[in-house]
Amino acid sequence: MSGSKLLDDSSRTGAPEAFDQPLGLTVHSLPSPERAMDAEVRRTGRGRWQMLVVALICAAPVIASYFTYYVVRPEGRRNFGELIEPQQPLPDRPGVSLSGQSSSLRALKGQWLLVSVAGGACDEACGKHLYLQRQLREGLGKERDRVDWVWLIADDAPVSDKLLPALKDATVLRVAPATLGAWLQPETGHLLAEHLYLVDPMGNWMMRFPAGLDIAGASKAKRDLERLLRASASWDQPGREPQPVAAP
Repeated sequence: MSGSKLLDDSSRTGAPEAFDQPLGLTVHSLPSPERAMDAEVRRTGRGRWQMLVVALICAAPVIASYFTYYVVRPEGRRNFGELIEPQQPLPDRPGVSLSGQSSSLRALKGQWLLVSVAGGACDEACGKHLYLQRQLREGLGKERDRVDWVWLIADDAPVSDKLLPALKDATVLRVAPATLGAWLQPETGHLLAEHLYLVDPMGNWMMRFPAGLDIAGASKAKRDLERLLRASASWDQPGREPQPVAAP
């Protein structure tokens, strides 16, 4: 009986040889180098497009404000100042304060800048410009903190001590004439020192006011400033404090 039981068990479990057969394996092919490279290129392209979209979203308020000011204007509006095309960025060149501290002109970015140029002796026209710059800024009321008035001195002549108190809220820097000549340009037939210049918070010279500005002209220049400040209100905020003026 034991023999027949073994035969019965053998018949139920199958022949021993069945367990000696090799296991079946499925082999998956690896992607070719060309296919892998193509996938990597697609991923890189998508990443660059995503970065571009993010950059455009961040720049949208700036673009919209300039579009509003330069393109979407009420019929009949005219700028008093001359718009500069193409705009000229602040040069990465040094300027030296009256106290002898050196810094790059690029450090002035972040504010609207109302700029005049003159020699350190500051003749009558220079004094008039400095007065108008200060009055224009103060006339902006609560928006004045968004504007710096800047005097760029184009020579080594000393500045009179009598002038220093009036410059306490100004940014005053000595800058090489060659640097100024490569950046700012006067109207044809005029000198660099005859104009006031406007620089936007991104550091671009974008407007030049007419030569020989007087009180009546300053009122028109103020309207230009007010329009620009309104157009840029969504992205430009009060920033840097004016650099203190000290005797050399």
